[in-house]
Amino acid sequence: MKFVEYSSREALMSGLASRIAQELTAEIAETGSAALAVPGGSTPGPIFDALSQVDLPWEKVSVLLGDERWVPETSERSNTALLRRRLLQNKAARATLLPLYAPADRPEDRLNELSQAIENVLPLSVCVMGLGADMHTASIFPEADLLAEAFAPDAPVLLPMRAPGAPEPRITLTARVLAGSKHRHILITGAEKRAALERAILINDPMKAPICAVLSGATIHWAD
Repeated sequence: MKFVEYSSREALMSGLASRIAQELTAEIAETGSAALAVPGGSTPGPIFDALSQVDLPWEKVSVLLGDERWVPETSERSNTALLRRRLLQNKAARATLLPLYAPADRPEDRLNELSQAIENVLPLSVCVMGLGADMHTASIFPEADLLAEAFAPDAPVLLPMRAPGAPEPRITLTARVLAGSKHRHILITGAEKRAALERAILINDPMKAPICAVLSGATIHWAD
């Protein structure tokens, strides 16, 4: 694990966007294609804005979320809608979106088809993850119903996930997919998230602090 501290959040967003662009470019040059997984929420928005303007062969890039709420894009809680507004614009509009939602009442109803599209691009070239104050990452929450399954060495690509306090079901990449990414970045801002990271390192137990499952070999990017 490597820890990088930035002088400001603006410097973090700019620096990480540049790093991601370099890694995608190198991967495309080496293998002919690349896959980028990103977190939802408002924090990575500036990174998405910067990446959307980067001049690289986006038609060779597959983009997906690390997790998603089981809601349609018309919902204000849809991270896919946010991704379309912030990242899949300008030059990056040529990228291919691999969805983590399809119309159905439950994620279990569409899990196989969503998983197959992702399986075809593994291992992920670049994976950016967030960290919750409860030490979760993606939708792998400490008290989630399928927590143990998410850490299994033979876990599927995707799992439906339900957790206390989450108003709708989630769908998430499993730990083996996240940890198997060629380049892993964990994006955190503020004192609360840094404290959560430090707490997770001390606990060192994915069942209590799910972020622990992806820390080895990852780069942590932090600004206050």
